[in-house]
Amino acid sequence: MSITHRMTGVILSTGTVLVAAFLVALASGPEAFSIAKFYVSHPIGQIMLFGYSLALFYHACNGIRHLFWDAVIGLSMPAVYKSGLLAIVVALSLTSALWLAIYFFV
Repeated sequence: MSITHRMTGVILSTGTVLVAAFLVALASGPEAFSIAKFYVSHPIGQIMLFGYSLALFYHACNGIRHLFWDAVIGLSMPAVYKSGLLAIVVALSLTSALWLAIYFFV
């Protein structure tokens, strides 16, 4: 879980540069935005966005888990394993809910 938390931090750093590039294209006008939209709507772009959102939710859930540890809550080994599993389940649930909302309501 620790190395995965660090890996998702790197993914978020890299992905944030791409999100910033998309926002710059949006601000640059319709031509630049249409090019950026083409790449984002491509299946590879969709996979990258899915991975970015999964990394975001996992990193947030695991960060909350670490905040509890900083407050000396849940430091026993059974609690550590349960909170790790909970972080994974919540991250997957939030990612699924986001993408279901995107495809069914937008």
